[in-house]
Amino acid sequence: MSALVVRAAGPLSTLQDRGRFGYQRFGVSPAGAFDPLYLAAANALVGNPPDTAAVEFTLAGDSLQVEADSVRLAVAGDFAVAIDGKPAAAWRSHRLLRGQTIAIGPAARGARGYLAVERGFAVAPVLGSVSTHVRTRMGGLDGGPLKAGDALPLALPQAPDRPERRLDPGALPRRDGTIRVVPGPQDDHFSDAGRATFFASEYVVTAEADRMGIRLSGPQVEHARGYNIVSDGIVTGAVQVPGSGLPIVLLVDRQTAGGYPKIAVAIAPDIAAMAQLRPGDRLRFRAIGADEAVREHRAFRDAIAGLPGLLRPIVDPAALDSGALLALNLIGGVVDGTAPDPGMDGET
Repeated sequence: MSALVVRAAGPLSTLQDRGRFGYQRFGVSPAGAFDPLYLAAANALVGNPPDTAAVEFTLAGDSLQVEADSVRLAVAGDFAVAIDGKPAAAWRSHRLLRGQTIAIGPAARGARGYLAVERGFAVAPVLGSVSTHVRTRMGGLDGGPLKAGDALPLALPQAPDRPERRLDPGALPRRDGTIRVVPGPQDDHFSDAGRATFFASEYVVTAEADRMGIRLSGPQVEHARGYNIVSDGIVTGAVQVPGSGLPIVLLVDRQTAGGYPKIAVAIAPDIAAMAQLRPGDRLRFRAIGADEAVREHRAFRDAIAGLPGLLRPIVDPAALDSGALLALNLIGGVVDGTAPDPGMDGET
């Protein structure tokens, strides 16, 4: 079997794709990549569709050894990367040969990153997805986080020899700590003062933050009619407020039903942004309407679809010859062979 073998595991590394949908009525959480933008970026770098399963790691990644003829892989996220002990770059693809090792160290910024391999991993889906939901031991490798000795089977035993590609993370949509939400579905369970507090206040991410949800500290949100409701369905991004008055944002590994009123629901791009929050980070909520939420969701979907257009080839200087040089656009600004371009200050 061709595989990546885990030599040392990070604190919480799991296989994640888009997630599993259509089973919430049976109590099955969707799981899936916490940050689908970064998942799609890692996949774009190795030529995969955006939702292909990859390794999601938190705060620090894994050390993995290649047990295949070759593999093309890429890391999306601001993490330290080393190949055979030598520093290597994230946000670009690499082709590794049998016996080589990639180690993903701590995050310089953010909290989560993704390791994608060309053609993905040969792991059987559960209910249509390979995503790992640790609390129910579903999906991934035996339903749990990666551990030393695990072998991630590769769908492609040998990666073709072609130019590698890079992505400038500065070209990705910006994230500023403002979480846009659509009020409801139970915002009428809060007083006018409570709703005003929620939208006017700054909240801090506590240490109780994981893929299931983020508990926030800050000003208490006042209820109007108590804090218990008949349990109903919960969607990803729902902001529930229990008796403490402190908001909890429910995320990709959330429960499927609950009995606390929900003051608002975060939109998809900003749910993804919350994947990069650490304890101590600060955020604010901003109310938007349903129409704007739909537009922003479509823009986020378009940004993911447009990632391949942001990739740039990495040219190996040792491989350059006259043919390769002629294929590159090394000269700009010349409009004909006799007259200088006025925008070039008279130079030809």
